[in-house]
Amino acid sequence: MKKSFLSIAFLLVTQFMLAQETASTRSTFQYNIVPSQADIKVDGIESEDEWNTHQTIDQFYNHNPSDKGLAKHKTEVKLAYTNQMLYVFAKMYDEGKRVVQSLQRDSDNAHFNSDSFTIVIDPINTKQNGVMFGVNAGGAEIDGSLSVESSQTLYSETWDERWFSSVKNYDTYWIAEFAIPFSSLRYNENNREWGINFIRGDKIENFYYTWTPFPINFNAIDVNYMGTLVWSQVPQVKSNSVFVKPFSTASTYKTRVGEDYVTDENFDVGVDIKVPITTSLYGDLAINPDFSNADVDQEVVNITRFDISLPERREFFLENNDIFTNFGTDNFRPFFSRRIGLKNGESIPILFGAKVTGNLGSDFRLGAMNVQTKKSGDIAAENNTVLAAQYKVLKRSIIKGMFINRSTTGDTTMDDHSQNFGTEFTYISEKGNFNNTVSYHGSTAKDFSNGYFVGLEGSYNSRRFGAGWVLHTINDHYRADVGFTPRIFNYNADTGEVIHQGYSFVNPWMKYRFFPEKEDSGIVEHGARTWNHFYYHDNSLFERQNNVAYDLFFRNTASLVFTATHVDIDLQFPTNFLGDEFDNLPVQGYNYWNGSVDFSSDIRNRFTYTAGGTMGSFYNGNISTLYASTNYRFGNWGNFSLSYDYNNIDLPDNYGDVDIHLVKFNGALSFTNKLFLSNTVQYNTLSDNFSVFSRLQWRYSPLSDIFLVYNQNNNTNGFDLSNRSIILKLTYRFGL
Repeated sequence: MKKSFLSIAFLLVTQFMLAQETASTRSTFQYNIVPSQADIKVDGIESEDEWNTHQTIDQFYNHNPSDKGLAKHKTEVKLAYTNQMLYVFAKMYDEGKRVVQSLQRDSDNAHFNSDSFTIVIDPINTKQNGVMFGVNAGGAEIDGSLSVESSQTLYSETWDERWFSSVKNYDTYWIAEFAIPFSSLRYNENNREWGINFIRGDKIENFYYTWTPFPINFNAIDVNYMGTLVWSQVPQVKSNSVFVKPFSTASTYKTRVGEDYVTDENFDVGVDIKVPITTSLYGDLAINPDFSNADVDQEVVNITRFDISLPERREFFLENNDIFTNFGTDNFRPFFSRRIGLKNGESIPILFGAKVTGNLGSDFRLGAMNVQTKKSGDIAAENNTVLAAQYKVLKRSIIKGMFINRSTTGDTTMDDHSQNFGTEFTYISEKGNFNNTVSYHGSTAKDFSNGYFVGLEGSYNSRRFGAGWVLHTINDHYRADVGFTPRIFNYNADTGEVIHQGYSFVNPWMKYRFFPEKEDSGIVEHGARTWNHFYYHDNSLFERQNNVAYDLFFRNTASLVFTATHVDIDLQFPTNFLGDEFDNLPVQGYNYWNGSVDFSSDIRNRFTYTAGGTMGSFYNGNISTLYASTNYRFGNWGNFSLSYDYNNIDLPDNYGDVDIHLVKFNGALSFTNKLFLSNTVQYNTLSDNFSVFSRLQWRYSPLSDIFLVYNQNNNTNGFDLSNRSIILKLTYRFGL
């Protein structure tokens, strides 16, 4: 099987490597940046003394929902620098109407669903990763890290750095100014060319414009289709500055234990330290880290046979996290940081975390991380070490390798340890429209046979057509204690055992899109797509899922999706996901169909909504689902949403007949672009949990915050209190 995968990979790579055209935006779109001869004040006011001697970019191209033609509304951009700062000036012309969803910081909705301006930068100039900075027309800031997955550039807004901005609105335009310290960027001082692009969101026209023109099948933030920022001399920034971020927390907890409640009050301190080793390589040390200000996990209804993953929200694990996490595929991740310091939904104290991430030269990128947890009850202390490296070859391709070691530590009779290792080669064409990854991973563990994973994943995308393939095999003995591999864990509901069973997975997918030629067409894009999952064990097919969907995207930002699904399962183990009061589904074949429809309204309106439902068969019975979500926006200071998910599962005899309800309320108040109050109330009958989460955040100084967090959980049967906490946290960042 492994030889077959490698043979297929070699044929696919060699077939496409010679057929790719070189993307030329970096050579044809260049900006020669010069030092500022005047003091620049970041105030949103256009001053001739500050900017009149600097080159102006004044032509932007349509990118989405159409990548044809020039932008309707003019945008002007200028750049300058001093010894410490990179400055950007942007002037967005319009007709005086603007959409501002919120003033909330680091909000995808507040930024990309509003009139906005975004800068994306690849300072290392490798087309592998980068950073972004942006503001909306109300002044709300967002910053994030860029990474490449399957040739598509993605961003994580959880990356946080020190920078400054100012926005002012005028009758026929709005202005944004940025000041980005060089100490907040990772770059090579010998590299005089950086990748850069600018994205303007014009929500009244429902268009995104970019400085460089490139196909719509790539995100506007794509690192491959940037222009070039040309330096006559890159500033020599003081490289021995150490950034220190101490914190203190005062908290009170009330927890139900049996029929009684236990109250605990704590005062804790810790510190995060960032040490620049070079301008492109940084070390991070977190002593007694605290993650109490992290956002609450959103409740979901999981009626599958396997675990689902939730996103990492803890600050220490987020910066440059892609070098550790971008191994494997969606349902196979050898490293998943939420496995560290979290067990069965409970938080395990972390004594310290240390990591080094960044670049050594322009082609070699590395990451090393060590995290030590404390003993907590019956859970032994553990040490986790993760090493990862990647080396750029050809034009955009990379070779990656990783090693993970987990072991128990401290005064314990338990001797448990495991190791994971792997290597991957990813070929990405110069245009980015073809990519292919070949992977091999292995595992060793105490009292456990050696395991392996071998995989092949790739895709080809053009403006209208896209196709992809996933093939992988994981054997019965593979083990990833700090990874995410849900499908190898099979629960036998009759015996209570968890059986490790490997499998082979095949997923071919395809899509085709149509773009109406008429400019006044109400539909800007529509098309069909299909994806198909096949699972094998011992060369025998035991599960397949075939899906087909048709998508319609409207000029007013609304969308409509129709989906049909067919599932055929030879159930391997007795299963129960509805409750112990019902009989277990027996081992036999199940064949069922269902269809769904989903609609989202115009996101520019003050009142927006989404609605949809599914109906059809489910295992040996039927399923009906309905969901609806509404949001009302008060100016740019308040967003209040209410959603309801209803699932009715009706199985014959005593296999299950349940109604599952999930109700969520989210309220976000932005008093200013530095002071926010977020509230989440959730009611989930499947997990028997009612929760209330409220967080007040005041960013009183760059990267320095005060948080007041309230969290409460009750069961849904009688609403008895499970736990409650109130936390006050203060952070302050300064440089030495």
